[in-house]
Amino acid sequence: MLDADGAVVDEHRLPTPSGSEAVVDVLSDVALELARRAADVGPVEAIGVGVPGLVDDRGVLRFAPNLPGVVQLDLGALLRDRLASVGVDRVVVENDASCAAWGEGRAGAAAGSHHALLVTLGTGIGGGLVLGGSLYRGANGFAGEIGHMIIDRHGPPCPCGQRGCWERFASGSGLGRLGREAAIAGRAPRVVELAGGDPEAVKGEHVTTAAAEGDEAAAAVMAEFAWYLALGLANLANALDPEVIVLGGGLIEAGAVLLDPVRSSFHALVEADAHRPDVPIVAAALGERAGAIGAALLTRS
Repeated sequence: MLDADGAVVDEHRLPTPSGSEAVVDVLSDVALELARRAADVGPVEAIGVGVPGLVDDRGVLRFAPNLPGVVQLDLGALLRDRLASVGVDRVVVENDASCAAWGEGRAGAAAGSHHALLVTLGTGIGGGLVLGGSLYRGANGFAGEIGHMIIDRHGPPCPCGQRGCWERFASGSGLGRLGREAAIAGRAPRVVELAGGDPEAVKGEHVTTAAAEGDEAAAAVMAEFAWYLALGLANLANALDPEVIVLGGGLIEAGAVLLDPVRSSFHALVEADAHRPDVPIVAAALGERAGAIGAALLTRS
């Protein structure tokens, strides 16, 4: 919850839901609890909600590949009905990465820029675009689904139904897959050690931890992962010409272990790197709150 100056004054967390009814229940419970806490200060007039997936311009969550079973969910209307009892008369529903892009663009790492690309690296890859100083939504509200650019038609299956999507290579899940492949091939003993001795149990965090320790095998996996990430970023930079690229999500906690090889590979891949202004690739500043802050700020735009 934000105050009139845009500062976070309260938050309430519940477990990640599964299924359409649970999504509505959890979001309405959070909103109702925050409205209750704010009762002594004043009424909550608007609620901003960020959710993963295709959100249309009416607040309908059309498809969410990483929320199994959630399709055609009229989230905006359902939340308005649930929250009418506490006087909330406006509910804004957006893609979570678009919310994060707006938050970082207004109050975070991209503040002051008019053309910014935000890429969130988690289980999948989300994207948000601030173009010309405004959040770019596209014709139907679906802009920013950059994780589902296909970069290898023979690549691993994606929950969206396609194969070889960018997020299968360059998300947290993608890093875990690359780490497991190296572990099973016997190339990453330290990574296997961190995973408790089981190559099949290797996750992305085991790779980043080993790389931060200076393990050469883990650094090689990170370099491969960084190349795939930079490939998508270079393609997007060629198409969109952003002032700045902001990387968010849990993987950014790896710091220079991730950012340094990504920047290096990006410069090698982007068109005419020596003849264009530098495109800074920076870590998000608002952390895990970026989407929530952006969603709240969108109720004021």
